[in-house]
Amino acid sequence: MSPQGWRAPGRGLKDLTGDGGVRKEELHPGTGPTVPQDASVAVNYFGFLEDKDKPFCTHLDSKSSKLMKLGTDITLWGLEIGLLTMRKGERARFFFTPSYAYGAMGCPPLLPPNAMVMFEVELLDFLDTAESDLFFDLTAEQQESFQLEKVLKIAETERECGNYLFRKKLFRSAKDRYKRALSILSRSPSNEAEQHQLSTSQLLLLLNLSITCLKLGRPAQALAYGEQALKIDQRNAKALFRCGQACRCMAEYEKALEFLVKAQHIQPFNMDINEELKKLASCYRDAVEQEKETCRRMFASLSLPPSDQK
Repeated sequence: MSPQGWRAPGRGLKDLTGDGGVRKEELHPGTGPTVPQDASVAVNYFGFLEDKDKPFCTHLDSKSSKLMKLGTDITLWGLEIGLLTMRKGERARFFFTPSYAYGAMGCPPLLPPNAMVMFEVELLDFLDTAESDLFFDLTAEQQESFQLEKVLKIAETERECGNYLFRKKLFRSAKDRYKRALSILSRSPSNEAEQHQLSTSQLLLLLNLSITCLKLGRPAQALAYGEQALKIDQRNAKALFRCGQACRCMAEYEKALEFLVKAQHIQPFNMDINEELKKLASCYRDAVEQEKETCRRMFASLSLPPSDQK
């Protein structure tokens, strides 16, 4: 998305507020539901003053480290109203009168009084985090009063936030989200069905944490999370695979082979597992050759020079 500069509002704009305060022109349709109240959004936008080609404000998701929450990170009234009408993938142009933008005072010296502004907006993604955000503002005692179904939903929202951050390669932030989700799943189940629900949710988070730690260059932590996942499901091929990767990174080749062979036995045609076994074999050969070379040099340094012949 690149800024197009101010364009005068044309006919047929949709009046979102009934008083002409926020008008919308759809540039490209989106898909799925519209953004819910108090959601967190991944968005690109450019703000323009009337008759100006250079934006006075810019937000690009590619440079941002987090989702933006409506009402907290996005506080411009008109922009919030506009975003609540958008769908994922949509691009739109919004025109705001001063009362829905920066008011009669403006924002000197950047914005003059009673400024009419236009925003070009692209909605990349959104997550309905309202319930999750409220939950984590509560005390531990208050959180305990929530029904399991509600807690599982909140944990899944946090996991989705972590996945979004992971896709953006923000691995440290993703790890924090996954850990926060896992922290609320330590409650004791009241029956077998609840135990199954908790274990399923925990397993997904432990697998996510394992790969995230690998991305962060922390194989020991990756192994620990992978082994926790195996306590839930000892035949989980992905957990075995992650443990094998972690062990290879730590040069624990025999242990890595044990994990990977088990994973391959469960999923014999999994290309990732088979490729990891090839990497492991290569690492092992290199380690053996390096050890031979080290020994050769050590013994060479210990050998005595031949005596002078007379």
